[in-house]
Order: sequence, then C-alpha cells, then structure tokens
Amino acid sequence: MTHEGAAVAAQYSYSSQYSLTDLTTSLLIGSLVLLVAVAAVRISVRSGVPALLLFLAIGLGIGEGGFGIRFDSGSLTQVLGYAALILILAEGGLTTKWSGIRRSVGPAAVLSTVGVVVSVLVVGVAARYVLDWSWTVALLVGAILTSTDAAAVFSVLRTVPLPRRLSGLLEAESGFNDAPVVILVVALAAQSVPGAESHPWWVLLLEAVLELAGGTLIGLLVGRVGGLALHRLAGASSGLFSIGVIALTVLAYAVASSVHASGFIACYLAALVLGNMGLPHRPAVHAFSSALGSLAQIGLFVLLGLLASPSRLLEQAGFALVVGLVLLLVARPLSVFVSLTPFRIPWRDQVFLSWAGLRGAVPVVLATVPATLGSAGTEWIFDLVFVLVVIFTLIQAPTLPWVARRLGLTESVQQVELSVESTPLERLGADVIQVTIGGDSRLHGVEVFELRLPHGANVTLLVRDGRGSVPQPQTTLRHGDQLLIVATAEVRHAAEERVRAVDEGGRLAGWT
Repeated sequence: MTHEGAAVAAQYSYSSQYSLTDLTTSLLIGSLVLLVAVAAVRISVRSGVPALLLFLAIGLGIGEGGFGIRFDSGSLTQVLGYAALILILAEGGLTTKWSGIRRSVGPAAVLSTVGVVVSVLVVGVAARYVLDWSWTVALLVGAILTSTDAAAVFSVLRTVPLPRRLSGLLEAESGFNDAPVVILVVALAAQSVPGAESHPWWVLLLEAVLELAGGTLIGLLVGRVGGLALHRLAGASSGLFSIGVIALTVLAYAVASSVHASGFIACYLAALVLGNMGLPHRPAVHAFSSALGSLAQIGLFVLLGLLASPSRLLEQAGFALVVGLVLLLVARPLSVFVSLTPFRIPWRDQVFLSWAGLRGAVPVVLATVPATLGSAGTEWIFDLVFVLVVIFTLIQAPTLPWVARRLGLTESVQQVELSVESTPLERLGADVIQVTIGGDSRLHGVEVFELRLPHGANVTLLVRDGRGSVPQPQTTLRHGDQLLIVATAEVRHAAEERVRAVDEGGRLAGWT
C-alpha cells in the first residue's frame, strides 16, 4: 500500500470509529423516541388515528425540520426498511390463524395479483394523461402505491368488530400483496435506469411468476421442515424457542432471496406455517413476535419521518391529491370489483374493502427504490408518496368505522383470543376466549347456564362496570359485559360457535 493509500485508510478508520460517547448519545435519543412512541400508541388507541402517523410525526419532529438531526440516506432507509418488513411479515404470519383466513386465500391471492395489475394500470393511465408524466414514471408510481397495510386498518377498527370473512381477507391480502408489489416496483425501476436493457412485458411477467412460485415453495418447505426440527429440539426455555421461530422466518427470506425468489412471500408463508403447527410455547412466541413487530414498525416509521424533508413535501401536495383521489375512488374499487366478483363477494363487503385500502410503510419504503437503483430524476417520488400516505390516512381512517356501521358489517359480539403466558394452560391444551357483549347482542338477559357451552368449556370470569367476579350458573348477562371462557383445544371452536349462535338467536338458539 502506498503512503497516500495508507493515509486515506487511516483517515477512514479514524472517521468511522464509534466511541462510547456516541453510544451514550444514541441510547439517549433512541430510548426517548421509544418512550414517546409507546405513549403515542396509547393516544392512537383512544383517538382512532393510526399509530403510523404519530410515528412519522416523531421522525419529522426530530429531523432537520425539528431538532435538527440530519438523515438523507435513501439506500440505508431501503435496507433497514426491508429488515423491518421481514419482522412485520413474520409477526403477521405467526399470529394469523389458518382457520380464519382459509376461505379468504383464493380471493386474497387474486386481489394481490390481478388486483395489483388493475390498480397500477388505472393510476398509470391517469398520471400519464392528467399529469403528463412519462409512462415509465406513471406506472412506477402506480406500482409503489398499490400495497395496502392491514395493520393500519386494524388499528382503526379495534373497537369495531368485523365479520371474520372481512378481517381474514384483509389479513391475507396484506400478507400476500407485498411480494408481487416489490417485484413489480423493482422491475419497473430497473427499466427506468438510463442505459438499462429493456425487456418485453411477458418476460417480466414470467420472471414475477417464477419468483413468487419459488418463494412460495421455499417458505412452505422452511416453515414445515424447520418447525418439525425445532419441535424436536425444543427445550424448557420459551425465550430461546421464540428466537428460533423468528430465525426460521428470517432464514426463509434469506434462502429465497439468495436464489432470486420472492423473499417476502417466503417469510410470510413460513411464519404462517409455523404459527399453525401447534408448536409449544405459543403465547411466548406470539408475545415475542409482536414485540419485535412493534419495534420494527416504530423504527421504520420514525426513520421514514427522518428521511422526509418538510420543505419539499408541500411541493408534492397537489400531485398527491390527484393521484390519491384516482387511487381511492377509481383504482382500488375497480381492482376489488374485478378480483372479488368471481368469488361472489357481497357488494357491501366490496365497498368496505375498497375504502379500507389504507397505505402504510411499504409504499414509502418502495419509494426509495428508484433513486437507489440509479433512476434519474425520481427523488421527488418519495416526497409524493409520503404526502399521499399521510393525507389519505387522515381522510380514510376516521371514516372507516362509520363506513363499516353504515354498511351493516359490524358484529354485536367480539371474540378475541388472549395471549396468556401460563404453563399449566399450555400443558392442558387449553385456550382462553374473551367475549364482549355488544349493545345489540341477544346475549343480554341470558343466564350463564343457558349458554349450554360444550363439555370442556366454562365461563370463569365476568367483568361488569370495571369489576370482576366469578359468575354462577344463574348469573344474568348484560350489555357491555366481558366474559372469559376457558376451553380445551378440542372444543374451542364449538364454544365460539355456540356463543355466536346465542348472540344471534337468543337463549333458544339450537332449539328453534
């Protein structure tokens, strides 16, 4: 090495050192941001505003327009964004029950493929002829904006119980649509790079099909084989077992990506298989994956807020409104209609799904792809997508519960499985079911013994007006009551069905 080269290397080595002072500063800022984010989640629950907006606001607040932290690395954002999406998809797959989405897999798969193409074409045509963008840029923006975010939908609908057919379809779509959208965005962005080789549309379609098929096969294989092996190696430590489960989902992504298959679909399907294998330490696995998913979401949205520049965002507000209105009022409804009509999905469900297409982190992360691949003059796409996500989340989120009620899609009783870290329950193969009795439920006035729950299920706790008690067989249920039902795994489904039957038909359900 020459003297000049040695000097440069020494200078680089010195400048890249990370001292204990830097560590202290990073921990101080990071811990404060996390604490503020935790408080923001509570505000989100009470107000109904999706937490993603509050996390983005935190990022903007500590960025160059606020406290002055400067961050402008789109490539680093993309890398960290992909890492966060892996953990978010892993949580989604691990906590999704196959029985809840089984009937929705077909419609969700079509909506995540055919629906994506329809949406991209509609937005692309509108952007080409209304905004006079080039076809490449118009279709690229349409592809970036196609992916929906079920987490944002469910954060709004916490207090509005949806029928399982709708919540299952939203869950399945959010798990499936990230993979084809990522493939499409990368392909279109690569085509827009100056000097890049252009490929016919059918070649891109064939590559996308092969990548999705390969990712699907790898995800199912890693999930099944890895789950069986992990089950045999499982020890008494629920913490270590949870780490092993997450490692398998990450492994599925890495293996698929290394052979140029879809890593995102592999990660989600591996997590879905693992989450429905009946593995031990399920409550601990769910808690650990949820914690990692929450941490990933906080970090991702704060990072995206840091990357955004408030001074540039207002310049894209007009374009964002035009594209967003086309997406909300034309592209999304048309994609839902084309994809779901063959499955005879009721029109009310289609209207709700059209309005429930909230955008979240994925479009904003994908907006960094064109610039990182070297596409010239596309830096503004990030600002446009950022503004669009914020504006239309503020428009759609507050009205989503109202739309569900107006369409008559809410249920009067809500059942939520609890994650209970209890070794005796796990050894007995038991589950805990939470039942909330709504204002229109016919469970009102029914005595506990009249529920006629199957053998192996029993109401163990009743919470009324904030006070808990152990109900007796003659205890009368009221509107607003919350029940805890403990049931063995074998009769859990039957207990749920029985509660729903009495909710709809009253105490004589099953007799008439």
